Amino acid sequence: MMNNFASMPDDKVMDFNNKILQMLSNYLNNAPDFIEKKVIDDITRDCNVTVEYAFSVLLAAACGLNIDDNGDDRELFHQYFPSMIHLLKAEDYYRNSYYRDIIIPDIKVGNCELKTEHYKPYEAFVCNDLETKKDGRIIPQIGFFACDFPYPAILENGRIWMTITPNEIETMKLAVEKASGNVLTFGLGLGYYAYMVSEKEEVSTVTVVEKNEDVIHIFTKYIMPQFKNAHKIKIIQYDAYAYADKNFVAGNNTADGRFDLVFTDLWHDVSDGALLYLKMKEYEKHCPETIFMYWIEKSILCYL
Repeated sequence: MMNNFASMPDDKVMDFNNKILQMLSNYLNNAPDFIEKKVIDDITRDCNVTVEYAFSVLLAAACGLNIDDNGDDRELFHQYFPSMIHLLKAEDYYRNSYYRDIIIPDIKVGNCELKTEHYKPYEAFVCNDLETKKDGRIIPQIGFFACDFPYPAILENGRIWMTITPNEIETMKLAVEKASGNVLTFGLGLGYYAYMVSEKEEVSTVTVVEKNEDVIHIFTKYIMPQFKNAHKIKIIQYDAYAYADKNFVAGNNTADGRFDLVFTDLWHDVSDGALLYLKMKEYEKHCPETIFMYWIEKSILCYL
């Protein structure tokens, strides 16, 4: 009989958290498309289990867990995987207004390339923020599709830098929901956040601060002309922290007008986000009436 996870010592909870995060990092970085449709089909047919369970068992084995003979591995599997693995429906994301209305061309400008990338069927990827349970477990959120799933991306020097995937859509939902009045966003990317908030009647203006000239060129020439409310959007080429010094500290949030909400999306993931997040948090004290929100903040806080 499995132990009650909530009653386990804190050090074992920490060990489990570290183990799950490390093994998933290795899998996602080295072989995210290891699991194949044929094997999933065989397991679901022969064992009469769900696709998610079959995927979970294969992922556990690929990560080195022995859930048949090792008690700790079996406990980790049952306490993490059921709320960690998600079979996503492509149609749910195709209904997103950005996916539905914006056409992404394949072009290259300077060191940046705009193109369509793909998740293969059963390829694993992070699909949402880390979920922290009351008992201390940190549960990664891993998604996969049963079909090929295309998504827009910007590559910088051949490396994927900015995307619009289910992860971006899910982790920006709250910041989109909270937006009203005059909105400032640090980081442009493919303009997903700017587009979503510009569609809201309660949003008057959207100021975007982005320092990469090539990204701005790609956006203003190929993407923003497709926005129905492009007139709300103002692009400023500037370093985010220099802009914050100018407007929040020296200008006390008045140099470019008072912002009702500031959303920061300047990092690739938690590995490069923690220090940048803490640096931006320092500006909040200068603007007590402004709401500050941050991309993947919940995940970053798990590492601080």
